[in-house]
Amino acid sequence: MTFDPFFIVVIIAVIAVVVILMFGLGGFAGGGAFNRRNSNKLMRMRIIAQFIAVLLILAYVYFMKGTG
Repeated sequence: MTFDPFFIVVIIAVIAVVVILMFGLGGFAGGGAFNRRNSNKLMRMRIIAQFIAVLLILAYVYFMKGTG
């Protein structure tokens, strides 16, 4: 399972969501000009990345349910 290329893509998508979330939380905690300038952009990026990650997870489950 861990050598499945589609599984690796799903893991990369989840890691991308976590990285974007960490940047957003870091900016929020630090405040200042960075937060004012980028908070909405980071939130939108996280929501889009999270949507893509959920779609990939659903596709992975759908395609792999018959190969068990």
